Amino acid sequence: MKQFFKMAFATVVGIFIFMLISGLLFMMCIIGLVSSSSSSIKPDDNSVFVLNLSGTLEERSETDFMSLLLNGSSSSIGLDETLSAIKKAKENENIKGIYIEAGMFSSDSWASLQTMRKALLDFKKSGKWIIAYGDAYTQGTYYLASAADKVYLNPQGQVDWHGLAAEPMFFKDLMAKFGVRIQLSKVGAYKSAPEQFTADQMSEPNREQITVYINGIWDNVLTDVSASRQISKEQLNAYADSLITFSPAEDLVKMKIVDGLLYTDEVKDVVKKQLKIDADEKIHQLGIADMQRVKSENKDGDEIAIYYAVGDIVDGNAQGLTSSGPVIDAQVVCHDLAALEEDDDVKAVVFRINSGGGSAYASEQIWRQVELLKKKKPVVVSMGGMAASGGYYISCGSNWIIAEPTTITGSIGIFGMFPDASELLTQKLGVKFDEVKTNKHSNFGSMARPFNAEEMDYLNRYIERGYRLFRQRVADGRKLSVDSVETIAQGRVWLGQDALKNHLVDQLGTLDDAIGKAASLAKLDEYHTCGYPAPKGAFDQLLGGAEEAKDNYLYEAMKANLGELYEPLILLKNINQHNAIQARMPYSLNIR
Repeated sequence: MKQFFKMAFATVVGIFIFMLISGLLFMMCIIGLVSSSSSSIKPDDNSVFVLNLSGTLEERSETDFMSLLLNGSSSSIGLDETLSAIKKAKENENIKGIYIEAGMFSSDSWASLQTMRKALLDFKKSGKWIIAYGDAYTQGTYYLASAADKVYLNPQGQVDWHGLAAEPMFFKDLMAKFGVRIQLSKVGAYKSAPEQFTADQMSEPNREQITVYINGIWDNVLTDVSASRQISKEQLNAYADSLITFSPAEDLVKMKIVDGLLYTDEVKDVVKKQLKIDADEKIHQLGIADMQRVKSENKDGDEIAIYYAVGDIVDGNAQGLTSSGPVIDAQVVCHDLAALEEDDDVKAVVFRINSGGGSAYASEQIWRQVELLKKKKPVVVSMGGMAASGGYYISCGSNWIIAEPTTITGSIGIFGMFPDASELLTQKLGVKFDEVKTNKHSNFGSMARPFNAEEMDYLNRYIERGYRLFRQRVADGRKLSVDSVETIAQGRVWLGQDALKNHLVDQLGTLDDAIGKAASLAKLDEYHTCGYPAPKGAFDQLLGGAEEAKDNYLYEAMKANLGELYEPLILLKNINQHNAIQARMPYSLNIR
């Protein structure tokens, strides 16, 4: 028995020592990641910036230290860090060119791709080169790669080129099978967001606006690719119609879609020739993570804050809304904008918005805070892939609005969706209800029945009042009459290039253009930028707790498996937690 206790004690001590050593090693890894991510580097002479196009492009991507620790890489890249990397590569004399490595890559919007492509074209103005290579190019990836001096393809590779299509999904009949229907109150003939749940096909106004904006986006793609590849737009359309995706790679060279066919090892020789180094010499490469550690050329002067507002607009996370993506929490945003208002070091604010909207009440609160902020310093809105409905609500009061030509904006209209599950409960599940009430509408909102005509009339007037307020905010902010706003409102979606003609935006351009405008309004000669809110560091992510990590994992897994069904199904799950009045775009544009 004595020997047994000795062995048991030794085992416990051994386990304790193992856990202690493992914990120390883990902390050393975290400290190493933090220190390596924060320390600056100087690129070697004759270096190449490698732009690896794989995973997803998001407006702003926080460094996921757990993913880096476990997988060595992240599944997404941020537009902000990519634009910063391209700009640094242009300015740094040791970086001679960009090598684009194309893979399975998708973007949050065509406007984000257009912004990145403009940055690549601006990079070429420095006299430096860009070479692109891929085993296969998605349509969006090829759009980016076409800006390169040379585009190469694997001899057995493909270039996807088929045009654009929008395929909205409709769930009305599916919900009916379970005894659930949506009671709808809305303002705006073009306000199509609820159609997914209340119709089985596109309304004619919705079909009209979708036709306009996908043709507008495609025309921008054709124009840009045509200019870079010296292929007429008519010929590019003909290639799309003939589905050259499945053409032999040799034919793509003849079509001038690509410049040559090479294997991966052969592309290295092409890059070495550009660098004027011997075949046996090593190529000095820097990725996006490395470029974040390269110092910017200019950090002098006054500060221009770039405040990022990305995702659904919500009244506050206290509602318990579940989402794997970012949200624009009105309480947090108002607090942050108030802090920027009081910060004497900040001379102007660029409000970077990428949102299809959400809660009308939350949008009104953010609108108010922008009004207070611009009394002290200029506020310039930079629209990303989408700044529509509630996203436009929070934009319209700023001093100046800049959008990309393919930004989706407008959608000035609101609605309320109220689920009626009484048939599911009473007929399909056999639940019985009884009641005692003191007043005529005491049981308003009961699960036992749908709204009656009088109650719907009250709701319609409530929604109409919210629409009138939204329309007035736009009229005041854009210095237009209410009648002129009405002609471009009604929930109508506009591309940025059309919104410019309708006076919904002031200028077409990029985030850099917005920064320049903010500096001009603030009368700044020298300035630098700083992004807000600050991204979470490694220790903050660790202290976030295992529960948050588990939830994120579960929702990311659901998103991966459900694909295009994810957003509408998550909306249905959370519908009772949303504010009654919604100012938002369709939950998934489903442009492919």
